[in-house]
Amino acid sequence: MLKMLSKLLFFISEDIAIDLGTANSRVYVRGHGIIITEPSVVAVNKKTGQVLAIGEEAKKMVGRTPGYIVATRPLVSGVVSDFEVTEQMLRYFIEKANRKRFLLNLRPRVIIGIPCGVTEVEKKAVCDAAKNAGARKVFLVEEPMAAALGARLAVQEAGGNFIVDIGGGTTDVAVISLGGIVISKTLKVAGDKLNEDIIQFAQEEYKLLIGERTAEIIKIGIGSAYPLKEKKQMPMRGRNLVTGLPEEILVSDEDIRRAMEKSIKQIVIEVKTAIEETPPELLADIMVSGIQMAGGGSLLRGLSTLIQRETKIPTKIIEDPMTAVVRGAGQIMENLDQLEEVLVETEYLEPPN
Repeated sequence: MLKMLSKLLFFISEDIAIDLGTANSRVYVRGHGIIITEPSVVAVNKKTGQVLAIGEEAKKMVGRTPGYIVATRPLVSGVVSDFEVTEQMLRYFIEKANRKRFLLNLRPRVIIGIPCGVTEVEKKAVCDAAKNAGARKVFLVEEPMAAALGARLAVQEAGGNFIVDIGGGTTDVAVISLGGIVISKTLKVAGDKLNEDIIQFAQEEYKLLIGERTAEIIKIGIGSAYPLKEKKQMPMRGRNLVTGLPEEILVSDEDIRRAMEKSIKQIVIEVKTAIEETPPELLADIMVSGIQMAGGGSLLRGLSTLIQRETKIPTKIIEDPMTAVVRGAGQIMENLDQLEEVLVETEYLEPPN
């Protein structure tokens, strides 16, 4: 009877996969693909504790609200930092993805991507938040594994796959073989840290105060990890810290590369360390198949070229790197029986049904 009920729920509930990112979250619905891509931002009224906006609407409020309204990110480096706000954000995503089924009070199964190396307590926080937000059952998958599946790598075969997933809060480096992660490294240096580097550079070099959005626009516009063939320039607008007046300064790709140099070097070192720890047989496979790069941070100009030069291993950015994690998690949800082994084992998760 229970088995029949499980099968019935499987057909009528719209199970979902979520890439719960530090900067952006994406939601995949079984049978429909990716239907939500929104910033991981929640606007909260500090006086009442009321959530005013989530996602795109909340991001528009960043830096533009009265003091008692705070637009915040409830995840720091891919880990839950504010349980209640994370729960509200997950509820918003689950209800938006499962709207018709919620009218019938059908709770979906949910797969959520998490960084490598998170603690049991942090895993439990994600599971509890998702269950409180309306999930019937919660499964976890490590983001590099999901990204590898999203890149259509043969993760279940006896061969080495090397993936570098650079998100907003973390960079995950992993070697995958036979459905498991052999080597993993997590670095809390990624897209957000590069934005911070540009903000700090503007203050130190030009006594100019700029916001996070301005820093990100400049990073996307002229940022690079390796010298460009064509020089690029862009205006950087902010407030002069000496005069207090608005000011515009022209910066070059070389300036921004210098600003981000230290953080980029840390990412390269982490990749090289993972290579040094990889078993020789798997390394021989990787020398042929190459290093695969995923996540929004992989799109930084010249980063794949720099990693290839430093490691002497072919390096390429996978197709549509920003959605790799959620596509991979969605693939697991579509084929849960065949891909069950790639899920994270925890003491408190029930077996799939």
